[in-house]
Amino acid sequence: MRTFHNPHHALHQGREEMFRGRMVPCHEVPARLDFVLAELQRRPLGELLTPAIVDAELDMAIGRVHDARYTTFLAGAWDEWVAMDPANAQRDALPSVWPLGNRHAFRTDVLPRNFAARLGLFSFDSGSPLMAGTWAAARGGAACALEAAYDVLGGARSAFALTRPPGHHAGADFFGGYCFLNNAAIAAQALREGGQQRVAVLDVDYHHGNGTPTIFYERADVLTVSIHGDPMTEYPFFLGHADERGAGSGEGFNLNLPLPRGTGFATWRAALERALQAVADFGAGALVVPMGLDTFEGDPISGFTLRSDDYFAVGEALAGAGLPTVFTFEGGYAVDAVGTNAVNLLAGFERAS
Repeated sequence: MRTFHNPHHALHQGREEMFRGRMVPCHEVPARLDFVLAELQRRPLGELLTPAIVDAELDMAIGRVHDARYTTFLAGAWDEWVAMDPANAQRDALPSVWPLGNRHAFRTDVLPRNFAARLGLFSFDSGSPLMAGTWAAARGGAACALEAAYDVLGGARSAFALTRPPGHHAGADFFGGYCFLNNAAIAAQALREGGQQRVAVLDVDYHHGNGTPTIFYERADVLTVSIHGDPMTEYPFFLGHADERGAGSGEGFNLNLPLPRGTGFATWRAALERALQAVADFGAGALVVPMGLDTFEGDPISGFTLRSDDYFAVGEALAGAGLPTVFTFEGGYAVDAVGTNAVNLLAGFERAS
């Protein structure tokens, strides 16, 4: 298994985030990736590579998933933030005002000139700080996902996009949940365009990856499946319920499997089997796994109780699908354990493949 890792990830290093009503140090930190990379060097599974995608090709791949108005905003956001007040260079940008589409109508065709308004327009929470290196880091992550998809299209059994910031909460035109570009969606779209007629995305992160299904919700060629904490009590709250099945031509091609806080591995594993059966019934030719490790019992912002050894079995079960598979690195905030847990999952996949 080749791992494509993002050499620009540490350019995105938030100072603080809003968490449960107060400012706290960011949970999503560069050490998350560094621990995984160190564990892959200690227990190698294959080559460790950096992406070599040219800018024009990367821009096209991003543009097939994300709206141009949104990516243009992200590309220039930091400069605008500092232009508002030079002192802003010493603090990250966090949104503070949002349009509430469920409460009153708002103009989607008008882009406010005020930066703070646009920052809110393109985000859904106040816990995802944006800084000088965010755009470069996010683009580097998209390049990892694209290289991993190309590797699988070229005949590899699997490939791993090891990058941060993560991606599965990012929609076509919004960021949040620490995510700015949706790496899993970029990989899935690349697999489709590379000849796979049907692609499944099976998200195993504790938090519902709300961005991915919003991108594919009305499509029948990409199945989105997610096992996650029940949105009645768990972030991101407003999507991820079991009755969300897709819409239009995509009706029936979205499956949510919400589980209560405190769920242990036996129950979680049963949900995984149901998810894999849905992938098989769909007839997918390739699989993308947004690989969240925040299902771990020691995770500080999550609530399942999987143990490190359980991730071997998770990888083995995923390998049982028998599909070429792209893994994207998502959540996992028990930083000291995230490397062990990630490599356990990948090693389980490898030995069962």
